[in-house]
Amino acid sequence: MGLIVQKYGGSSVADAEAMKRVASRIVATKKAGHSVVVVVSAMGDTTDELIDLANQITPLPAGRELDMLLTAGERISMALLAMAIKNLGFEALSFTGSQAGVITDSKHGRARIIDVSPGRIQEALNQDAIAIVAGFQGISQDTKDVTTLGRGGSDTTAVALAAALEADVCEIYTDVDGVFSADPRIVPTARKLKSVTYEEMLELAASGAKVLHLRCVEYARRFNLPIHVRSSFSNLEGTWVVADQPEGGNMEQAIISGIAHDKSEAKVTIVGVPDRSGVAARIFQSIADADINIDMIVQNVSAAATGLTDISFTLPRTEGSKATGIVQKLQGEIGFQSIQYDDQIGKLSLIGAGMRSHPGVTATFFAAMADAEVNIEMISTSEIRISIVCRQADLKRAVKAAHSAFELDADQVEAVVYGGSGR
Repeated sequence: MGLIVQKYGGSSVADAEAMKRVASRIVATKKAGHSVVVVVSAMGDTTDELIDLANQITPLPAGRELDMLLTAGERISMALLAMAIKNLGFEALSFTGSQAGVITDSKHGRARIIDVSPGRIQEALNQDAIAIVAGFQGISQDTKDVTTLGRGGSDTTAVALAAALEADVCEIYTDVDGVFSADPRIVPTARKLKSVTYEEMLELAASGAKVLHLRCVEYARRFNLPIHVRSSFSNLEGTWVVADQPEGGNMEQAIISGIAHDKSEAKVTIVGVPDRSGVAARIFQSIADADINIDMIVQNVSAAATGLTDISFTLPRTEGSKATGIVQKLQGEIGFQSIQYDDQIGKLSLIGAGMRSHPGVTATFFAAMADAEVNIEMISTSEIRISIVCRQADLKRAVKAAHSAFELDADQVEAVVYGGSGR
């Protein structure tokens, strides 16, 4: 009937029994008349365990060898899943990322997909076989070395393959029943969303929602590929990520689609920066040259008496030490007074296309934060997002307060977390 690409995360294939359950679901899809391509992650916490093992050998493993090690996790999963499918009487062929034609740049640990040439996958489909592909990995166009795509890379692998194969849909299977109005681990009354737009999902993913990886949503939007997020532990319909809300959906669209939070960021404040042209550009160009992504930026109005200002920005906590080192080297050139580093922050974001036409969202949000006694340290906005930074210790309370303020609770408690990781 059609071509479906399915992706199963680590919690969905955590052990042998889980593998068998996933194999049965795949076979059921095949029996329904569909051609099936499956992208699979490493089992459970295998990737973390391999990283720990590498760190026991050396504190600074070489990127090429670390990629070679980490891709073993997905290769184990793909082979076991192919065996489980064959045991059910259906033909299955497993492929590494390079065999599947996933071509990347040469940045080990965070490679980006340049092209997908799925010739061998198409051959398998032509033979009426189910193709099982190792996610998270590819092969460098320049060096021909194995590369990994970074955390969440299996999502990106699945969407990239689906686009290259012109699939009807890409199904992302995880340990929750879809995309919720907040993390159900924090807000058990979170409401499952029937659908979200690409731009809403991009904001949710960028703001800390872990159910889909940012790069996979970008890829899907580029090729207008529908994504269906659902659970491998139930047969419930999940959440559709699409270009536009279904016809008539705007009549029922909530002002806020969802609330995302992130505890993985840190804040750097550069104190006493001379307020002159080119200083901010010099700082952020140096950080960009080190491939460090900046999230939120706030610059204070300079004091009239001193002509000095403060610049604060947030970034992934894992890059905090590297970034502060880079900025510190600029002190003599720029002449700022000091650097402050804070890794105890949390980010909360409201996302919803409905806020475009609804005044008062900001007032409601800040009133909820005030009632919950949450102090706001930074603010950033887009057309469909409002983000704040607060103390990490206040983040859960802030999420619950915002969720209640915008009446996002489900009529009945339905948010079930079947696994533990959210992926």
